[in-house]
Amino acid sequence: MKYILLLILSSYSFAQESYKEKINGTEYSIDLVLIKGGEFKMGSSRIEPGHLGDEGPVHNVRLDSFWMGKYEITWDLYNLFVSREIDDNQVIKLKSSEVQIDVDAVSGATTPYVEMSFGMGTDGYPAICMTQLAAVKFCEWLSAMTGNFYRLPTEAEWEYACRAGSDQAYSFGNDLAVLNEYAWYNSNSNEKYQPVGTKKPNKWGLHDMHGNVAEWTSDQYNATSYKKRNKISINPFEKPTKIYPKVVRGGSWMDTPNRLRSAARRPSTKKWKIRDPQIPKSKWWHTDAPFVGFRVVRPVKTPPEKEQFKYWGYN
Repeated sequence: MKYILLLILSSYSFAQESYKEKINGTEYSIDLVLIKGGEFKMGSSRIEPGHLGDEGPVHNVRLDSFWMGKYEITWDLYNLFVSREIDDNQVIKLKSSEVQIDVDAVSGATTPYVEMSFGMGTDGYPAICMTQLAAVKFCEWLSAMTGNFYRLPTEAEWEYACRAGSDQAYSFGNDLAVLNEYAWYNSNSNEKYQPVGTKKPNKWGLHDMHGNVAEWTSDQYNATSYKKRNKISINPFEKPTKIYPKVVRGGSWMDTPNRLRSAARRPSTKKWKIRDPQIPKSKWWHTDAPFVGFRVVRPVKTPPEKEQFKYWGYN
């Protein structure tokens, strides 16, 4: 009985804590913060400065608990996926592993034809210019490497984590005088992205949710999706059915404060590949989106295998 109780308490304790996910065979790890599930009001009202029509109506959303990357994924980490030189270091899958997929089954991104940081920095700087497909496949690769299930956040999860309990325009409130303390944006970024984690985190310990680089979510963008939701939407997810548009959140180093608001939504567009000379254009890189990156999440409740694949870009 004592042994069983100890296991229960140990499991409960783990589900309450943040942790580091070590990448085998490297010096790198990913810091993840526990975001406890709950209910919040998603979207913004018409009286919020900067409000756009696709942010309403405000509606109630209930979410399960998940861990979220403390920082945006950096080039140091992303290039491990692009090069695929450490694939042999994947963990041995056990019956208890959250995922069973082998890393050899994960599609790899092609090497870009130009240097995609555009000279803005790599070590410790956010990775940019990847398509949503590439970000999704990074999550699948990370899952295969670690045995734990990772994916992009849903749009609802992203906003919930960004708000960190706030119902105002930003996680810190409405006072733009303190935006500089939390975000890199067009007025203070020196026209480039900055190292991750160099601004204050929100109240839940997440850095750069406002600004630095905008972030991919799992969802298809639909300007009227909020109008179709129930009185309380539980774990909403707009499953993608086409390449464009997908939802990007958070605003970037290039943007005005309005785009950095917690409720602000942005649809992706094929114009983000307009200067790609390849025929057909790359499905892995956006040559004209030096403002887009991503971070990862791991749900506390692991979905069954069939459901995992819907977040990794499979039909």
